Amino acid sequence: MRCRKKGRAHWRAKVFVMDRGLFFVIGDFLGTFGSAAAASRAVEANRKPRRSDLKKLGIDPAAFDKLGRF
Repeated sequence: MRCRKKGRAHWRAKVFVMDRGLFFVIGDFLGTFGSAAAASRAVEANRKPRRSDLKKLGIDPAAFDKLGRF
C-alpha cells in the first residue's frame, strides 16, 4: 500500500474519496458552490453574507465584518 513516487498525500486522498463515497463528495462540492453563489449575491445586493456561507468558503466572518463597505 505504499506509493513511492506520488507520496502519502495522494494515497490518503484516494482513500478519503473512497471512504466518504462519491455522492458525498459531489454533494459537498455543490454545497460549497452554493455558498459561493449566495455570498456573491449578498455582496452584490449590498447585504452582509451569512456567517455559515463565509465559514464554508474559508473566510473568517469577523474579518469580513471589518470591511468598511460590502
